[in-house]
This record gives sequence, structure tokens and C-alpha cells, in this order.
Amino acid sequence: MWKLLHQWAKPERLYRLCGRLIRWLALAACAALLLGWGWGFGFAPPDYQQGDSVRMLYLHVPAAMWSMGIYAAMAVAAFTGLVWQMRMADLAAAAMAPVGAVFTFIALVTGSAWGKPMWGTWWVWDARLTSELVLLFFYLGVMALYNAFEDRRLAGRAAGILILVGVVNLPIIHYSVQWWNTLHQGSTNMQQSIDPSMRTPLRWAILGYLLFFVTLTLMRLRNLILQQERQRPWAVALANKERRS
Repeated sequence: MWKLLHQWAKPERLYRLCGRLIRWLALAACAALLLGWGWGFGFAPPDYQQGDSVRMLYLHVPAAMWSMGIYAAMAVAAFTGLVWQMRMADLAAAAMAPVGAVFTFIALVTGSAWGKPMWGTWWVWDARLTSELVLLFFYLGVMALYNAFEDRRLAGRAAGILILVGVVNLPIIHYSVQWWNTLHQGSTNMQQSIDPSMRTPLRWAILGYLLFFVTLTLMRLRNLILQQERQRPWAVALANKERRS
């Protein structure tokens, strides 16, 4: 397994693999999002208490879920880069960070828009909202730290350490509604507490967000690989081929 991992960690091979996957992942992401959002916004019933405002569910919940999931994936990549000195793992973490930051921002904005009719205010220093905001700051900090050094190896190590420090915020976000008395609703058991007419399009939206994240990450990863490997013969040959075409 480790031999296979090291083979795909080679910049040229990883670059070409990403290129083969992007188109199909993008198509799958569009299909899942169109199905989830079309079903959720067009055909799913309104909630008996929240009315049509519950449709924010299909924007907010997937973004909030994957804002944490992306950071966890970054932590795995950062740990791999620090322990096994894999440069491509550092690049993968750097590629994920802006996507995770956008997802976190979407979660905060849609959460505020959903909270206004429910709570009567756009923002409160609620434990869940505040810890999610802290997550956004960690994303921005990782991005700033990665671009603060000209030495890419040093930048990867510094950003990786910050990523691993920020992991402590993930359980705080997840359990905040249990540890503190907050305005935010408690954790939802999707299988039991959400009606199938709402649960199914929500699952499609969650899948769509995941596929969209992977697509954007691979696109960014290809750009970062080319930037790092621009002096290598394979990258120069690729650039010359692109110019001729």
C-alpha cells in the first residue's frame, strides 16, 4: 500500500491522474447538486414549523458538514507531510484550504440567513457559530502561512503544524450544542428525525458538495504541482506542448 502511495505521490503521475479525474468528478458534482437542489427547493415539502425557510437546509447543512470534513482531510495530509516528508501531501493540504474556507463562509452566511427568521437576529455569539467562525480563521491562517515563505518545504511544515493545532476546534464545533446551552439546534439524527421527502434531496446535496470539493481541490492541486515543478523536464515539455497546440 505504501509503495502504491509513494508512486502516486510523484508529481508528474499525480498531475496526470488529477487531469483524468476532474472532468468526470465535475459532471458528477453538477448532477448531484442539480438533483439535490432541484428536488429540495422545488418538490420537498415545507416544514410544519419553519415553513419554506427550512429549504436553507440544502445549502447550509452540506457546507457546514464539509467545512469540518475538509479540515479533517487537511489534517491527514498535514500529518502525512510532516511525518513522511511527502511534498505532495503538503500541496494537497494547501489545495484544500481555500475550498474549505469558502465552504465555511457559506455555512456562516447561510446559517445567519436561516437564523434571522428563527432567532430574530442575524448573528449571536452562540457556541456553534463562534467555533465555526474560529474554523474560518484557521483556514485563513493556513493560507496566509503557506504563502508567507518562499521555501515551499518550510511553508508546508509551518502550515501543517497550524493545521494540526486547529484540529482541536473540530470536536468543539461538533459537541458545542451538547456542552453549552445555545440557540443553535442540537445535533440531528438524519436517519430518524428528518422525513424521507427532505432527507433524500439533502443527501444528494451533501454528495454534490463533496464531489464539488474534490473537483476544485484537484484543479488547484494541478496548478500547485506545475508551479512547484515548473523547472522539471516534464513540466517544461508540457508547457511547450501547450504552446504548440
